[in-house]
Amino acid sequence: MNNNALLLSTAYFAPVHFYTRYLHHNEVYIEQYENFSKQTYRNRCQLLGGNGPISLVIPVVKGRGPKILIKDLQISYDENWQRNHWQTIVSAYNSSPYFEYYQDELYPFFERKTKYLLDHNLQIHEQLCDFFDIENKIRLTSDFEKVPEKTFNLRDGISPKRKHNPDHQFQPQTYTQVFSERYGFTPNLSILDLLFNEGPNAFTILLQSLQDN
Repeated sequence: MNNNALLLSTAYFAPVHFYTRYLHHNEVYIEQYENFSKQTYRNRCQLLGGNGPISLVIPVVKGRGPKILIKDLQISYDENWQRNHWQTIVSAYNSSPYFEYYQDELYPFFERKTKYLLDHNLQIHEQLCDFFDIENKIRLTSDFEKVPEKTFNLRDGISPKRKHNPDHQFQPQTYTQVFSERYGFTPNLSILDLLFNEGPNAFTILLQSLQDN
């Protein structure tokens, strides 16, 4: 266990890297005072379907100003994205070994309408902690500039925009995916991919995905 605190951005069904780091730190902070950035895991997750990688994106309410704090960012329900996301997940993972085991607890996130993106993501995280039988140790930051001392800052380090991973200790472990025979192993997808394919063994894979220097 790493005694240094960890700083992350909020994420929608966060990728494997997020939860690998989460398990290895005693203190974990989520940034709530940053400006919202597009095309990040804050409001999207990546799955693997029959035609390859799929990005599920939560639409957000556009404010009058160019910058909106993540804590104030509202989810848009002008389109029925929840139904589309759930149908995509079912199509991709209905044949996976553990989809039926988790689907009843996950479905409400695609039915109820939470106002703020940060709240929605935190509620999902709480459910995932329950699945893994781990402590929900997340704290929210009190100020954007006030990063706690001795903190490993991955606020922008876990991102689909990055071509190179800044966290060299993260070495994703392979596991059998639904479409492995077609595409080979696709690393660092949403935690849902690992959960549906590996079930209780997902916890062990997360632990093994961080290597000591």
